[in-house]
Amino acid sequence: MNVSIELEARDDVPAWLAYGTPVFTVVGALALAAVALVALSVNPIAAYGTMFVETLTDPFGLRQTATRTVPLVLTGLAVYLPLRAGLWNVGAEGQLYMGAVAGTWIGLNVSLPMAALIPLALLGAGVAGGIWAGIPGYLRAKWGVNEIITTLLLTFVATQIASYLVRGPMQGGMGNFPGSALLPVAAQYPTLPVLEVHAGFLVGLLAVAATAVLVARTRVGFEVTVVGSNPLAAAQAGMSTTRVYLFVFLVGGAFAGLAGFNEIAGVQERLRPEFSSGYGFTAIPIALLGRNGAVRVLLAAAFFALLFVGGSKLEVAYGVPAALTDVIQALVILCLITAEFFKRYSVALELDRGDEPASVEGEPGGAA
Repeated sequence: MNVSIELEARDDVPAWLAYGTPVFTVVGALALAAVALVALSVNPIAAYGTMFVETLTDPFGLRQTATRTVPLVLTGLAVYLPLRAGLWNVGAEGQLYMGAVAGTWIGLNVSLPMAALIPLALLGAGVAGGIWAGIPGYLRAKWGVNEIITTLLLTFVATQIASYLVRGPMQGGMGNFPGSALLPVAAQYPTLPVLEVHAGFLVGLLAVAATAVLVARTRVGFEVTVVGSNPLAAAQAGMSTTRVYLFVFLVGGAFAGLAGFNEIAGVQERLRPEFSSGYGFTAIPIALLGRNGAVRVLLAAAFFALLFVGGSKLEVAYGVPAALTDVIQALVILCLITAEFFKRYSVALELDRGDEPASVEGEPGGAA
């Protein structure tokens, strides 16, 4: 018996597959991760109950999830916007660090009331992140330099700059430990009433709303989408790919810069080396999961935030390795790639049983 597999490019993607891809991706990743849980002698149903249900029903877990969502959604948008234009910004982590450095410096060196200081620090963080992302954006637009390489390499440069600063010019208030001085109260986010999370949460929501309006309601957003779909057709229609490439990197980098200062002003309260939990890299699967809209980026960011917070609960409750959260994150990416493959191609299986054996005389169907 021979099995043949035929692949055929899809002309149209079924609606159920297009809209269900994020759900199928998450369910598939959790199903595969259940195998690892069983191997660790942990009941997957009970583990996922602890990881998700208990986290969302616990006020502390809910606050932690909301807090973690802020940098994830902002860095997710930093990857999402260039992705709409067909580009890859894999350096959101570096842009986050540059935004944190600029925002912290302003917070420590400018004396203003909170109502003026925090917006000024946010502006500085956004400008620093935008400039850092604008470098690879310009290189890509002007000379066609691969943006994946430049954004990734600039990430290492940014983290080393931040590490040097908190060990040198910006070190203070922690003895021999690397870190800046504590931000003044005027530069720290206040806590929102009822929600009991820092005010940077509103910055994340405003960024999502602004991105959604930009992409769906403005001419620039339309050009970004067209350039990402077909750059040649966009150029023939008079759209400037150079302008679009620069725009998405500048705005995306600004979002990542805001994420950096948000983390400092809302959680850390001082700049430390390696203060980020890899938010800029986690932003890549977040943007891939939510690439059909800014609101979906928010939902994907909330899922990964829940994954991180719930993963900590899982470690304590069942003694599973901390790497399990990273495994689930990797499985999300693998399942997403698989889902994208099935969106592009339809798969047909054919079974060839070979020729039927000839009937023999004296057997049913044979000659008499």
